[in-house]
Order: sequence, then C-alpha cells, then structure tokens
Amino acid sequence: MFVSDFRKEFYEVVQSQRVLLFVASDVDALCACKILQFRYFVLINCGANVDLLDILQPDEEAVFFVCDTHRPVNVVNVYNDAQIKLLIKQDDELEVPAYEDIFRDEEEDEDLSGDEGAEGSAPSEKRPRLEEEIAEQTLKRRQRREWEARRRDILFDYEQYESHGTSAAMVMFDLAWLMSKDLSDMLWWAIVGLTDQWVQDKITQVKYVTDVGTLQRHVSRHSHRREDEAHTLSVDCARISFEYDLRLALYRHWSLHDSLHNTCYTAARLKLWSLHGQKRLQEFLADVGLPLKQVKQKFQSMDVSLKENLREMIEESANKFGMKDMRIQTFSVHFGFKHKFLASDVVFATMSLMESPEHGSGTDSFTQALDSLSRGNLDKLYRGLELAKRQLRATQQTIASCLCTNLVISQGPFLYCSLMEGTPDVALFSRPTSLSLLSRHLLKAFVCSTKNRRCKLLPLVMAAPLSVEQGTVTMVGIPPETDSSDRKNFFGRAFEKAAEGTSSRVLHNHFDLSVIELKAEDRGKFLDALVTLLS
Repeated sequence: MFVSDFRKEFYEVVQSQRVLLFVASDVDALCACKILQFRYFVLINCGANVDLLDILQPDEEAVFFVCDTHRPVNVVNVYNDAQIKLLIKQDDELEVPAYEDIFRDEEEDEDLSGDEGAEGSAPSEKRPRLEEEIAEQTLKRRQRREWEARRRDILFDYEQYESHGTSAAMVMFDLAWLMSKDLSDMLWWAIVGLTDQWVQDKITQVKYVTDVGTLQRHVSRHSHRREDEAHTLSVDCARISFEYDLRLALYRHWSLHDSLHNTCYTAARLKLWSLHGQKRLQEFLADVGLPLKQVKQKFQSMDVSLKENLREMIEESANKFGMKDMRIQTFSVHFGFKHKFLASDVVFATMSLMESPEHGSGTDSFTQALDSLSRGNLDKLYRGLELAKRQLRATQQTIASCLCTNLVISQGPFLYCSLMEGTPDVALFSRPTSLSLLSRHLLKAFVCSTKNRRCKLLPLVMAAPLSVEQGTVTMVGIPPETDSSDRKNFFGRAFEKAAEGTSSRVLHNHFDLSVIELKAEDRGKFLDALVTLLS
C-alpha cells in the first residue's frame, strides 16, 4: 500500500527498531533477505516492480518499506495493506488499475467450483430448478472468463512498459525536510540522485527540469540559512549553488579537448569517430576562439581570461554547429575553498567506483562508492573521477569501433550490436549500468550517423560478454532515440516472453527488467523469438 504520512507511518515506526537496509546495487541482497531474520526491511530502488511476498516468502510479522523509482509498481504490493509500505510520491503518473479490475472475491470462485458435481445426483422432479442453476452457473463462468480476459488486457497495458519515478534520494530528502533534519549534505545527495536519473536517461527532460526547480528552492533556503549562521560555519562546509553549465563531462577535472571527445552529446553531434568529424571539431574550436594549446591542457591551467567567458563562448558557437542543448540546468558544490564539483561529476565518479572491475567483490565496490559521497573521503571521489575518465574514453572508443566496422545491424524490428570477447576494455561493459550507458550513447551516435530513415526509428539490443567460464552474456534493450518525450522501455516484458517461448536460460539478476543475463549458446534462438515477437 502507499504510505501517505512518511513521518508517522515510516520514520516513527522504524526509528527505535532494528532495521535491515537493502540497496539495489548490493550483492545478493534479495537472497540475504530470505536468510536473515529481521522484522523491518527498507528497500531502496529495488522491490517495487516485483511481487515481494511471493519471491521472499517472509514471516507474517515482516514489514517492507519500499522506496523505489522503478515503474510500474507491482499491483500486489500496491494492495497489500499489512506487509508492504510503499514510500512513493503519489503525484507521479502511477496509473495503478482499480482493485476490482484485477482481484476477485475468493468465495465467489469457490461457489463456481463447488456446484460442478451436483448435476448427476439431482432427482427428476427438481429438473427445472436444476436447469436454472446450470444456466446461472454457465452465465457466471462466462462472466468470469470475460473478467479474466479484461484483467489480462489491463495488466498487459499496465505492465508492458518500464519507466522511472521521482528520485529515491529526493523522496528521502523530503522526509528529512519534513522532520527539520535536512542538512546541506543531504540536499547535495538528493541533487546527485536526481542528476543520476538525468545522466542515465531515466526520466524525461520535463520531469528533470521540474525536480530541479524543487531542489533549487531548497538550495535557496539553505543559502539564506547559511548566511544567518555564517559566524558558526566551518571552512570545509558544503556550499551548494544552482547554475547553468556546459553539457561536457568532467571538463573541470580534465582538458576541454578530452571532454569534448568523450562526452556523448558532442561526440555524436560532431561525429568525432570520423575524419570529417575531427575537422568539424577544429572548426568549432576556431569559431569559439580557443587555441589548441589551451584546449589540450588541464582546465585548471587554462588562462583565466579564457575561462571567465568560456560558457557563453562555447554555447554561442555550439548553436551554429547544431548543438542547441549545450547549456544545462545543474548544481555545483564547494567543499571548503579548493574543491568544486558539478553534480554530474559526482555521478560519473560514483558510478565508476560502483562498477569498477578492479574491486574484488560487489560489496567492496558498493562500499567504495558509498564512501566517496562523504566530503571526508575526497581522495576516493578523485579516484572515482579518474576511473570515470577511463570509462568515458572506453565508451567513445567502443562506439567508434562499432560504427566504423558496421557492428550495428538491423534485425528487422530492432538494431542489434554484440561486443566480442577480446574487444579492448570489454570487461568494463559487463556490468549493467555501464552497458546501458554505452548502449544509449551508441544509439544516439548511430542515429546521428545513419542515412537510413527507418533505422533512426528503431530501438537497440546490445550484448557484451559476462563470464567466459559460464558462457554468459549481459544483454540490454534500449527504446528508440526518437522517443524523446518519454523514457518508457518495452524490452523488459519482451525479453521475458522471448525467454519463455524458447526455454532460453535467462537470469533477471538486476532490478531493471530490460537487463538480463543469457547463456551465449541460447542467444540465436532468443533473438529469433524477439524478432518474431516485435515484428
């Protein structure tokens, strides 16, 4: 059921209790839930879109508080009043079917099954009455079949697309604000959470701008509070600012040249994988008025006179070169006087730490990423920035390789691309978030490069090696690039149907249903079924 009063129905319930916290990226979290015996469970960005009670088979006393952006929300979770408490903003477009459209009274069904054996033993004098009862039962069964058919249609319409709702970090920040416990660090984490949704294309531009406006009001409120308390603040406090900045990844911690080459937006628009694209980049820099020597050195070392008006200069030239969305609404934070980060910087750094193949286990990666969000661990954040640069370089190099060798092929209703074992940096793309980002960026670049109008409208399925020993691949499905008005993904249910129809060995080990693990030897029949299903 949906929780209406987060403070009373959630915080006051768990504040003095022992709580087990599950986070989507934690290794083996759902399996651990079956083993450990706690009464209260808090699930963050996991659990809403599956039938929790059916999967976990918990004790009747167990209560699950679920703060999850995944949509649609499973209808059983919505209508379970006892054990499932959904910490979800109800002003999101949830469109949950009505209870009576998907659930029936069990007593009514028992009546239908209980009268089936009465026909043969009825006396002849009761035949007219019996015929009436048979007719009534036949009518009820027909109505039941019609109701079940409507139910299947309703659930299909409700469940066929995956999407995302309000950032979980924002929901938790709202709770802290209601309790007057909202610190600047918490506000910054809410900003990073929202920015993560934007970086990963999980929400629409309209939703992003709306939520930015909400957080901007909180930033203004905190700024006034900071001015009132200026005499008590330490020099290393977090100072958050709203600003319009460049749509260039990590440029403050890199060189402009590297950032332009390895940002999906500029690389795709300028077609930087081609010689013509490299020439266009030179023309763009000349139009901006930036000497190549300045562009190739670290941003912090550039001439101050160039940096002062850099954003305005780049934005003006970008419009001439077809990059009309170079300026974005975002936030930055100052830790003390030296360390400044854009929200997207922290997203890329944390994401890279989370999915780095260098760490021994998923738990280690999770801990490293979590620690990097604390201002006392800036060394880990800077380490994450270096990993993010490597990830972005590998992403653009892989995209260039895929496009130049024609690895993106049309399968009919969708495009398909498969990374082969031995491909440079292929290990970086075995993880779900990294492969999803690569797929989205590859699709954007392909749409910018192809002259085939039909292919511009197609979604993309992409596969990358996961385990050579086990013979598995990670596969993701990305909706068409033309669907810029929404972020709904139909591949989750399509993958499920294709696997069922072919008995393909598939694991849904991720909370996004459009990401699966598949036995490599089943890939052929799985893709054939997917083609048939989507044709």
